[in-house]
Amino acid sequence: MIESIKKYNMKRILLFSFLLMGWMIPSTSDAQIKLGISFNIGNQPVWGPVGYDYAEYYYMPDIDVYYNVSQRQYIYLQSGRWRFSSSLPYRARNYNIYSGHKVVINESRPYLRNNYYKQQYANYKGDRSQPIIRDSRERKYFESKGHPEHREWQREEQRKSRGQGNDNRRGNDNKKGNDNKRGDDNRRGNDNKKGNG
Repeated sequence: MIESIKKYNMKRILLFSFLLMGWMIPSTSDAQIKLGISFNIGNQPVWGPVGYDYAEYYYMPDIDVYYNVSQRQYIYLQSGRWRFSSSLPYRARNYNIYSGHKVVINESRPYLRNNYYKQQYANYKGDRSQPIIRDSRERKYFESKGHPEHREWQREEQRKSRGQGNDNRRGNDNKKGNDNKRGDDNRRGNDNKKGNG
């Protein structure tokens, strides 16, 4: 009887241990989500700054406007309310978005802390020295849809997915020889003596 109680308790302990281990190990869906948001270079606009594999928001101190990268929306204060728009506010109609400084902010709804960001990044107003994605020659930025090299990058990705590599060849010489010649001296055989040798 004591042995059956020990076996029963042992089974309960094992079951509890497995449940605890399953709870402690992150699920694959969590891992996929974490991996999915760690890189969003392809979603960043070409006027975005280089040097960031991931960006949630840009803050533009020159015009006090935020940009939500994933939603592709500008966020700005107008008449005491936050506006969400696909275009810049009218007051910023002459602003050159390519040359103005952008601060990357990876925080949920940073515009709710606007006073902090406005003060923190005021010294970037007027700065025109920040390199942008459009002008970068780093291959990882070619994924961005508006980049001048994007089409070529797409073609290379398609070739890679078909297993053809960068030069459209399936092998070094298609098993025909490197120079498609019959031989060094075009001889037909040793007994015909019609070659060069």
